[in-house]
Amino acid sequence: MSLPKLIEGVPSNLTEVFDVQETIGEGNFAKVKKAKHKKTGKQVAIKMIDKAKIIKDPHQLKSIISEIGIMKELKHANIVQLLDVYETADRLCLVMELVTGGELFDRIVDLGAFSETDAAALMHSMFDAIKYMHDKGIAHRDLKPENILCENEDPNSPVKVSDFGLSKVIDTKSMMQTCCGTPGYVAPEVLNYTGYGPEVDMWSLGVLMYVLLCGFPPFYDENDAVLFQIIQSGKYDFPSPYFDSISKEAKDLISHLLVVDPKKRYTAAQAIAHPWFKAKLPTHHLSGAQKKLKEQRD
Repeated sequence: MSLPKLIEGVPSNLTEVFDVQETIGEGNFAKVKKAKHKKTGKQVAIKMIDKAKIIKDPHQLKSIISEIGIMKELKHANIVQLLDVYETADRLCLVMELVTGGELFDRIVDLGAFSETDAAALMHSMFDAIKYMHDKGIAHRDLKPENILCENEDPNSPVKVSDFGLSKVIDTKSMMQTCCGTPGYVAPEVLNYTGYGPEVDMWSLGVLMYVLLCGFPPFYDENDAVLFQIIQSGKYDFPSPYFDSISKEAKDLISHLLVVDPKKRYTAAQAIAHPWFKAKLPTHHLSGAQKKLKEQRD
């Protein structure tokens, strides 16, 4: 069956321009391959989306094409960039910036030392990236540790927010599975099925910040149904000894992010302006947090 052209005006000569190499990731509708630009030698990642799987639903198709347009506009140091789009007979090919440093939490486990000062620098980058997206009217909607990547293997590598939008607009079912994959990061309003906006990202960043500082999530239960009730109640604490040495500013910022009412939750702009980023923060090693993160990884 011959598949229709989905995006007018995009090139189709992918293999003339890029030397496509090994698969580095795989999902239910796409593969991600490493590739090298034949002229410049620049390494990239190419997300190859199976057209046959997305043309079945006109709504999803419209959403993905709109999302690609948005992604091309996102140019921020802490966001994985979409560099170009190609369309072959059976694939939509998104040429992305290649990041090689792995997931943020894995890097923290491998670091010799990690302090609250380091955590603040990382969170500032993430708040800045999400503020940039929100200012453009885009919500990420799936912020979780797997989507915070390190640009390279350098200990001081910048972090990059990745994987925004595509899996969710293509397949609602896969979105629900993604949510269930890391349910601890889901905002209460997502679980209420009453509709939600960009505020969900701020809740997720609150959870990420909490985990960075202590190594475990604020909301936890083996049973997802119970966990969802706990999240919807918004009840959590700062247990001893893990938070004994954490600054009052950090706890205050978390308490303005993990707010059940999205209208009362801090925005990205409010988070960036918080005193935590100006305070003289503890520099001792958060070895307890690193140990807890390692336990979760093993």
